[in-house]
Amino acid sequence: MEPILETRSLSKRFGAVVAADEVSVRVAEGEVVGVIGANGAGKTTFINMVTGYLKPSAGTVRFRGRDITGLAPREVTRAGVCRSFQIPQIFRELSVLENVLIALAMLGEGRLAWLRPLRSREREERANALLRRYALDAYAPARAATLPQGVRKLLDIAMATVARPALLLLDEPTSGVSVEEKFPLMDTVMSAVRETGAASLFVEHDMEIVARYASRVIAFYEGRVIADGPPREVLGDPEVRRHVVGTELHRTGRSAFHA
Repeated sequence: MEPILETRSLSKRFGAVVAADEVSVRVAEGEVVGVIGANGAGKTTFINMVTGYLKPSAGTVRFRGRDITGLAPREVTRAGVCRSFQIPQIFRELSVLENVLIALAMLGEGRLAWLRPLRSREREERANALLRRYALDAYAPARAATLPQGVRKLLDIAMATVARPALLLLDEPTSGVSVEEKFPLMDTVMSAVRETGAASLFVEHDMEIVARYASRVIAFYEGRVIADGPPREVLGDPEVRRHVVGTELHRTGRSAFHA
């Protein structure tokens, strides 16, 4: 069966610095993949190349058999690959509902048409349905700047899914989120993603999150993939423990696999 996403020998160089080195990855339909690695390991560079924010120095990105290497982010989104960001990309001075309405308007028209109303009955119905899916409906009238960090993250992810992507990439979805918020946030996101049938790939530093939600883990080190497999196998790999996980396992505890 053809993978939904396949990268072949994907590389990125900034002068003498190799940020990604021959990265070959396959993601199946509906799969949930966690991506781990220390800061500077190449995780976000990989995400940026897949989603068009960086042009690879070499290699290819194929989505459902189509070569999307080097396409602009908007074209990648239209193909069916969407993403969220480590720092939520939201309109802070607008309400939660208005944020989603703008995302829907951009999706339908390619850009905002200033002479057309932002609100329509159909658009508001779609926006409210999306807010319910991500447990954000109670925040609909709230100004985005006033939201807790976890809710801002959910809003950013919800806005990323207005295009109903077949593949959703999340860059550190729980970074900056409190311990109390992180599992409810991921429960909500994973439930919403399962509902749509999309595959998902998330970059994460929290090993508890990785162990609990990923069906497969890819570990990066110095721009290379050093392990790829089931969470228990990858997180227990000696090279991953030495270069990536370090003391994280003793902090989070092996019980994370049984959560």
